[in-house]
Amino acid sequence: MSRPHVVIVGAGFAGYRAARTLARLTRNRADVTLLNPTDYFLYLPLLPQVAAGSLEARRVTVSLPGTLNGVRMVLGEADHVDLDARTVHYSDPEGGIGTLGYDRLVLCVGSVNKLLPVPGVAEHAHGFRGLPEALYLRDHVTRQVELAATEDDPKVCAARCTFVVVGAGYTGTEVAAQMQLLTDRLARRHPLPVRPHWILLDVAPRVLPELAERLSRTADRVLRGRGVDVRMGTSVKEATHDGVLLTDGEFVPSRTLVWCVGVRPDPLVEAVGQPLERGRLIVDPYLRLPGRADVFACGDAAAVPDLEQPGSFTPMTAQHAWRQGRVAGENVAASLGLGRRRRPYRHRDLGFAVDLGGAQAAANPLGVPLSGPAAGAVTRGYHLAALPGNRIRVAADWLLDALLPRQGVQLGLVRSWSVPLDTASPELPRVPGGPERNQGRERAAEPEGAGEPPAAGHEPGDHPAPGPVKRTDPPAPGEPADE
Repeated sequence: MSRPHVVIVGAGFAGYRAARTLARLTRNRADVTLLNPTDYFLYLPLLPQVAAGSLEARRVTVSLPGTLNGVRMVLGEADHVDLDARTVHYSDPEGGIGTLGYDRLVLCVGSVNKLLPVPGVAEHAHGFRGLPEALYLRDHVTRQVELAATEDDPKVCAARCTFVVVGAGYTGTEVAAQMQLLTDRLARRHPLPVRPHWILLDVAPRVLPELAERLSRTADRVLRGRGVDVRMGTSVKEATHDGVLLTDGEFVPSRTLVWCVGVRPDPLVEAVGQPLERGRLIVDPYLRLPGRADVFACGDAAAVPDLEQPGSFTPMTAQHAWRQGRVAGENVAASLGLGRRRRPYRHRDLGFAVDLGGAQAAANPLGVPLSGPAAGAVTRGYHLAALPGNRIRVAADWLLDALLPRQGVQLGLVRSWSVPLDTASPELPRVPGGPERNQGRERAAEPEGAGEPPAAGHEPGDHPAPGPVKRTDPPAPGEPADE
């Protein structure tokens, strides 16, 4: 008798945990296949520190083959799911097409940048959902400071030294806090006539509106104390190459717009053709699709009933995704008769932590509010405990960052045109001559030329690709992912 085959789509927080749980429970009595565009799990909460240069990029990536024993990894992106035929169709990184049959399917495709109908944002803003975007942002910000140091026109210099972050949730707040420290350090090496100016915008009445008000006040105080211009009740009305028009009518000259307004489920979720709740697949408390006993979904892809608050669904946070992944793995194993009895997803709020850079943080572990160095120690301790790998390397990087100056250099590996805001795959940058994507997974048809790199001069230091760029558009976390 052949062994049952379980296919997990996506290796974010939910998918990684589901795969690890299944491998442990089935013990080679089932074949477990993990389909993912990359060969690593990305620990998203530490991504702002990669952009700021306090952590190297590989520190926040955990090898899938190296940590998931008994799980077969397939590199590729799911293009279509046929629930009746029990098959998943995918494209590999070189344009090849494959099909995976399954006895049980777990959909954990995660989320991508949320887009709003704001003129110019898709063309001039960049998101923060994947490693390529973090690497691009670090290079871009470093370049702007270096160019400003040799700029003769004071207006252009001021524009290059002005950085706008939209979205004061978890991600946007950390990006502004961490990157402000980076630019201040860069400015000390490259004397500037003006101090780098960071602006944090949000339509919400306060920073971190999804967290407790005390944490919000702590983060707001730290940001303003460092000179970050925090503007609540304000957002972007239009974005241009030369700056940002705000909803209050002010035009801010700038060359940098970071889009952190939240996330939306991966476009594959809608293509599955099952009932949705605000773009997420509706599942029962056991994480199964109604009427589909062989299909499970969790993480940002699923609208999971919140049994602690009847009538509502759990939010799209990494904390929920990580725990749901474990329950999904247990329930899949139970459905195959290989594990313990199935159980519904229930949760207990463990608190949140926001790393504000340096020794500053805001945290409320188990409901105990903390700020300053104590919160910083708890936050970093939490991340080390939550990381499924690389703990010693991360701790070593933090120690070296405290003792040695950061390396403020551009690597030049990721260009503006390779990390568009409107992408179904923030894990992967666009590449010249890359394979065509299966359009079944795209949100909508692109306007003519959208797959091409911008003309030379669109962004200082960014050069057009050598030839046409075909669409290869491809994010999940011990903490809330901002969402």
